[in-house]
Amino acid sequence: MDPIVDRICSDLRDMGDPEVRKTAKRFFKEEITCHGIRTAAVTSLAKKYWKEIKGRNKQEIFALCEDLYRSGYIEEAFVVSAWVPNLKDRFEPADIGTFRRWIETYVTNWAMCDGFCNHTMGEFLEKYPDHIPELKEWAASGNRWMRRAAAVSLIIPAKHGKFPDESLEIADLLLTDGDDMVQKGYGWLLKEVSRKHTERVFRYVMENKRKMPRTALRYAIELMPKDLKAEAMKKDW
Repeated sequence: MDPIVDRICSDLRDMGDPEVRKTAKRFFKEEITCHGIRTAAVTSLAKKYWKEIKGRNKQEIFALCEDLYRSGYIEEAFVVSAWVPNLKDRFEPADIGTFRRWIETYVTNWAMCDGFCNHTMGEFLEKYPDHIPELKEWAASGNRWMRRAAAVSLIIPAKHGKFPDESLEIADLLLTDGDDMVQKGYGWLLKEVSRKHTERVFRYVMENKRKMPRTALRYAIELMPKDLKAEAMKKDW
C-alpha cells in the first residue's frame, strides 16, 4: 500500500468521534463502517492530500483510490469521491470500466453511491454522452447500488437541463423496482429533470402514477407548483 494511503487512513482514524459515528449510523438501514467524521472535515482532508498527489499519473491515482476503497470505511470512500472529479480533464472513454467495477465492488450504501456517481459519473457522461446507454445495463443489474447509480449518475447533468430523454428512459427501466433506494434514486432524477422540464415530467408522472411507487412519485414532484403536486397525488382509482 502506498504510504500516502496509510497516512490518510491514520489521519481519519485519529479524527474519528464516537458520537458522530453513532449519529451517522442512524441515516442508514444497512450496516456501515465509519470513523465518525463530519463530511466537511473529510472534504478538507481530501483537498489537503490532493495537493500532494495531483501530479501523479491517472492510473497511479486510481490505484490510490482502490486502496482507499478496500479499507471499507465510508470516509475513505468520500476521499475517492472528492478526488476523482478533479481528473475530469484526463477522463478517457475506457475509464467507465473502472468506475463500474468500483460501484459494483465497493459501494455498499446510498451515500457512497451518490457521492461518487453525482460528480464523477456526471462529469464523465457530460464529456462522453455516447456512454449514457450503458446506464441501461446498470438499471438491469441485480446489485441495488448499480441500479441506483443508473439514475443518480445523471443528477447533475439533469439539474443543468441536459439529457431529459435519456433520464426518462432510465426512469422507465426502474419504474416498478421494489427497492426503496432505487425508487428514491430515480425519483430524485425526475425531480432534477423537472427543474428545466416541469411539464414533461408532470406528464410522465401522470401517465405512470398507477405503476409508480409513491416514494418515487413524491420525490419526482417535489419542486413542482402546488396545483401540479395536488393533481399528481390525487388517487384516481
